[in-house]
Amino acid sequence: MSTPVVLVVEDDTLIRMDAVAMIEDAGYEVIEAIGADEAVILLETRSDIRVVFTDIEMPGSMDGLKLVHAIRQRWPPIVLIVASGRSRPAPTDMPQDTVFLQKPYRAAQILEVLAGIK
Repeated sequence: MSTPVVLVVEDDTLIRMDAVAMIEDAGYEVIEAIGADEAVILLETRSDIRVVFTDIEMPGSMDGLKLVHAIRQRWPPIVLIVASGRSRPAPTDMPQDTVFLQKPYRAAQILEVLAGIK
């Protein structure tokens, strides 16, 4: 079976580059988006995205929480990982089965979630 494609959605260039490097170093294919609007376009044009790893606070028409709710409605099988350094959403603020990581997160935390994907 092929390795899941991971979409990293983060507006901070350095944080995005670091997350992409961590995930690629573990052998996953990664694509990037700088915001929710770009992420939705990628999801609409690529059927191979299995995981979305997003920040909460981003500019654009949606923040990360609105993005994960939209993804869960349109693409229910996608694994959702949400990260933030400022806010900690309640489990009821996120779709069911969404993983939350507090920034700064460790590579091991991301890779543990990815390893559990079937």
